[in-house]
Amino acid sequence: MAYTGPIVDPHMHLWDLDRHYYAWLQDTPLPNNPAGDMTPIAYKSYRLDDYLADAKGWNVVEVVHVECGLPPKDQLSETDWLQSIADQRGVIGGIVAGANLDDPGVEAMLAAHAARRNVRGVRQIVNWHKDPAKTYGPADKLLDARWREGFALLAKYGLSFDLQLYPSQMTVAAELADAHPDIPLIINHAGMPTDRDDAGLAAWRDGLAALAERPNVSCKISGLAMIDRAWTVESLEPFVLRVIETFGVERCMFASNFPVEKVHGAFGAFYAAYDAITARFSDDERETLFAGAARRIYRLAA
Repeated sequence: MAYTGPIVDPHMHLWDLDRHYYAWLQDTPLPNNPAGDMTPIAYKSYRLDDYLADAKGWNVVEVVHVECGLPPKDQLSETDWLQSIADQRGVIGGIVAGANLDDPGVEAMLAAHAARRNVRGVRQIVNWHKDPAKTYGPADKLLDARWREGFALLAKYGLSFDLQLYPSQMTVAAELADAHPDIPLIINHAGMPTDRDDAGLAAWRDGLAALAERPNVSCKISGLAMIDRAWTVESLEPFVLRVIETFGVERCMFASNFPVEKVHGAFGAFYAAYDAITARFSDDERETLFAGAARRIYRLAA
């Protein structure tokens, strides 16, 4: 039976090219993006009505917006723009703001973000990979002392951290979670199992298990098509089920990653896949995966 209950999408993006410059969407030529060729979504704005049109037919009642890679000078402006949309139209129940934790002035940025009503946490993408085509930066920020000092400030402002990383970084991330049990860590995109050989998949499974042992860590199930671009329901299923088995239903959230994921499929195709994969789950479990866990983890009112 198809899932018809509420959906809280805990990972989506909006951008307005008239307000901000997004290098990864506007540079010519577009820079290499480990998530795939962004040409289909580049050089044009993606606003709330565009997202709602993509999500049509699914009962999306609330979303969490995740930062879109702007430089520090624009990070608070992005938050204020999103807060204004939330105030005027609702829908955006939570905001995960951008913050460069290795910036010496990051505390002022965190304080300002935290003062905005819908901000729940921050993200700075930390994916590092030895393969230049897969890495998002030149060094592993999880190992950087200044970055860790900035991370430690999140507790002071009641902020969570959206952790987008690769499996090779998960052991260090588990230690980080131990060192800061009062900072919720939310793994993005199922931990991004980008290396699909036996060793790479074992590192992903073991890394997830280590992270799941930490009660302050949860996981979003999304973004799998970024590394499985010819995906099918059958190819996604073992990864989706492994995450749920590892973290438990209460700490897992289905998410769209739209419109980034739009280059790999339609909104409805991904949610139909989540629906099919969990068809044998109980109604309560499915409501938790599609909405309830996101409400609790991101402290949403709805």
